[in-house]
Amino acid sequence: MVQNIFIDGSAGTTGLQIQGRLGGRSDIALITLTEAEKKDPLIRAQALNDADISILCLPDAAARESVSFACSNSVRIIDTSTAHRVDPGWVYGLPEYAPEQADLIRAARRVSNPGCYPTGPILCLSPLVRAGILPASYPVSVAAVSGYSGGGRQMIEQYEDAGLATYAPGAYHIYGLQQRHKHLPEMHIRGLLNKPPAFVPSIASFPQGMMTEIALDLSHLNGAPTLETIHRTLAAFYEAYPRIEVIPLAEAKEVTSLDADMLANSDQLQIYVFGNAESGQVVLVAVYDNLGKGASGAAVQNLDLMLEGGA
Repeated sequence: MVQNIFIDGSAGTTGLQIQGRLGGRSDIALITLTEAEKKDPLIRAQALNDADISILCLPDAAARESVSFACSNSVRIIDTSTAHRVDPGWVYGLPEYAPEQADLIRAARRVSNPGCYPTGPILCLSPLVRAGILPASYPVSVAAVSGYSGGGRQMIEQYEDAGLATYAPGAYHIYGLQQRHKHLPEMHIRGLLNKPPAFVPSIASFPQGMMTEIALDLSHLNGAPTLETIHRTLAAFYEAYPRIEVIPLAEAKEVTSLDADMLANSDQLQIYVFGNAESGQVVLVAVYDNLGKGASGAAVQNLDLMLEGGA
């Protein structure tokens, strides 16, 4: 049976990517609006309620407004904004987060798509906390870099119109320095931590791709774990998930550098466990596409699970 899908905010980067990924599919029909209709709240509300599943690609306030348009619980919603990612009334849309997560998404009426930056840290940290290896009180610090598409249409235009090397903030810049970044609550709650991590996001002069890095000190973890313990725990947890690859330790030991954009245009995510057994230092690195597993690809993955679950 063909399902009706409405993308509210289809002109933005995430919405355009989702629309492109859904093009040509015979199992769905996209509800489309003219530019004038998109500006009419009543028409948008009607489209949202006419859909079997609506995908919101909007800023937080607009996403909350769109949710308020739902006249009943009949329409199912995927929200790609930050608005509902730690809301207990919404199912967290990261299928690999827990063994039961994919089934929760299949049955859900309201799904919050994960953020691009938090996806890597959450997938690296939460299995270690669940296994009792990483204390929830550990002072986690996350460094991350995204392609400039992570800044949305305006940043894309600024980079590509001005030329990558001459864009005003530079070829590489960090931001969110006051530790109030909108993704911190998600990393805190979904990472199963007692408090938000220190987080330093950055943008670099490549279009798509993302890399997150977390340094851990083995002497401050539980049960005297080794590098092999960390790797084995992550590899076992993600063994059943084809989109998550934990790179073998032997292969990781041969790696001398990583490019943040090496999985651009992919829906895969790779986790590397690097470290020095003598010093007890471990670095967990997640590499993925900020628009793939980090945004639009993740939304389509959730959509497909919800379509499997039916109404």
